[in-house]
Formats: sequence, structure tokens, C-alpha cells
Amino acid sequence: MTSKLRAAPATARPLLVAALVLTLLAGGFAVWGGWAWYAAAHDDTAAYAGQRDAALAAGEQAVQNLNTLDHREADQGLDLWESSTTGELHQQLTEGRKEFTDQVKSAKTVTTAKVLSSAVTELDDRAGRARVLVALRVTVKAPGAEKTDKDSRMLGELTRTGGGWKLSALGQAPVGGTPAG
Repeated sequence: MTSKLRAAPATARPLLVAALVLTLLAGGFAVWGGWAWYAAAHDDTAAYAGQRDAALAAGEQAVQNLNTLDHREADQGLDLWESSTTGELHQQLTEGRKEFTDQVKSAKTVTTAKVLSSAVTELDDRAGRARVLVALRVTVKAPGAEKTDKDSRMLGELTRTGGGWKLSALGQAPVGGTPAG
């Protein structure tokens, strides 16, 4: 009978060693997983990527807004322009609003824009400034004329405000060998 008792520990040893090894591996994996989660949660890269994505979304929307206007709803469209902008660009839009409204209503045009692609070209998260490049297709419909489509690339500068990212400058991007300026 004693031989049976001694045989049991000999067969249990490999199982005990395997269980111990698996426990140590699981513990090591848990420590590594916790450390990786903590590092990712406290990494500035994630916050920077979030600001980049927010600036890109706001830039796309603002550029689309400033290239869309229906003469029948000019006041609402220009309100949207103003809510999408800040700084000098906002000031220019508000100062020239009446004259521009008269021109659009007189021409009776409907302009719509669709973003084709975009990218953040610069982001200074600390200063709250960003630049975006937006490719869009602008469709213009004038009375008695066919719709015309024009593809263009716009460079926008964004400023972070209390209300989020807003467009502070907008201009045509140079194409091909055209010098910037």
C-alpha cells in the first residue's frame, strides 16, 4: 500500500509543475496587459490623434459650408458660414454680408459642395491651430443654365475656440506647378 502512496506524488508532479507554469504565465500576462493599458490610456499620442480628428472633421464641414449656398435660403446659409468661422475670416463675412446677400439673390444661384477627400497638413495642439487641405466638388446651378461641376482644392486654417475648431482662413490650394502665393 505504501508503494501506491508514493506513486501518486510522482504522477502529480508534472501536473503541479504545469499548473505552476501556467499560473506564472497568466500572472505575467496580466501584469503586461495592465501596464500596456495604463500606458495607452496616458499616452499623449491618443489625445493628439483625437485633436487631429476633431480638426479634420470641423475643417471638412466648414469648407463644405462656405462653398454651399442657396439663394432662396441665403440668410440661413450665411448664418451657417458665420457659425463655421472665427477671426479675420468671420469679420470679413459679417462686414460684407448685405452686399453678398444682394448679389446671390440677384444671381439666383444654388451652389452645393461635396468633400471628396481631406487631410490635416499641420496641427499645433498647444497653440490651437491647424491647417487642412480639402478636395471638393462644387456644383453651381443658375437659372436657365445646366448644372456645372468644378473640382477644387482648398487650404483652410483652423483655430480652436471655446465652441470647437473654426475656420479662420480659406483659400485655393496651388495645383501642379502653380506657385503658392
